Amino acid sequence: MSGNRGFARRDRIAEQIRRELAELLRSELRDPRVGMISLTEVQVSADYAHAKVFFSTLAGSDQLDAVYAGLQHAGGFLRRELGKRISIHTTPELHFVFDASLEHGAQLSKLISEAVAISEHSSPADQAPEADPEPR
Repeated sequence: MSGNRGFARRDRIAEQIRRELAELLRSELRDPRVGMISLTEVQVSADYAHAKVFFSTLAGSDQLDAVYAGLQHAGGFLRRELGKRISIHTTPELHFVFDASLEHGAQLSKLISEAVAISEHSSPADQAPEADPEPR
């Protein structure tokens, strides 16, 4: 039972870190490389020493390296400010990871829409196999 409680605590801390970092990015960070980003998830290690911060961005894939560099550059500042806002024994080291799931989902939606459009444009007679009119 205590293992389950520890997992829930880690989840609560991860969510608190995500909220606080999102607020810091929105209100405190002035790096132009880090434009409109969303923090999709935070995963905290069992010892709370490391946190993977998953992010997505509206910037194109050509600007992803610049966004990542901006986040890496701001990592120390974000960690220090995070330590002031949350009270845990160790403020985790932040590791930023691009979350491509939103882009992947958008690509799948586009493919599904294209398939539906193709399906709607073809007539039902084109889809049904022709039956032999006279049995032999």
